[in-house]
Amino acid sequence: MKDLHEYRVGVEWTGNRGTGTSGYRAYGRELLIHAEGKAPLEGSADPTFHGDRDRWNPEELLVTALAQCHMLSYLHMAVRAGVVVVAYSDAATGVMRQQGIGGAFEEVILRPRVTVAASGMVDAARAAHADAFAACFIANSVNFPVRHEPEIVVAAAA
Repeated sequence: MKDLHEYRVGVEWTGNRGTGTSGYRAYGRELLIHAEGKAPLEGSADPTFHGDRDRWNPEELLVTALAQCHMLSYLHMAVRAGVVVVAYSDAATGVMRQQGIGGAFEEVILRPRVTVAASGMVDAARAAHADAFAACFIANSVNFPVRHEPEIVVAAAA
């Protein structure tokens, strides 16, 4: 079916320190994420949960997925609106509350900084964020608020 897309990843635990899960502190949280044709991504738990701070944790990857999806959707909506984007960056933040042994994200705030080619594009550039949010598959799949605090900047004349 054309409208149905499937994504396959593999997750391989590499944290067996010789005794498996014989105790909570006896095993490592290291893992590798695989997808066909891509380099492995090193993952772990958040350092709070005995993970390796040098590896990506699932909470960071969730916030990353939201920021990346919004950016890609936004760039498409900018083209549709006639907005020429010359630079885009985001400083996204996710807030998760731990409750007992589980927890949940309370919100993610995206802070995209978009540089447009001309001052006449600022209003359309700002409006394109709402369209991008509506089009973002990831944002439409989570059960917590995803807020946007965009900054629109005009490129310096050459």
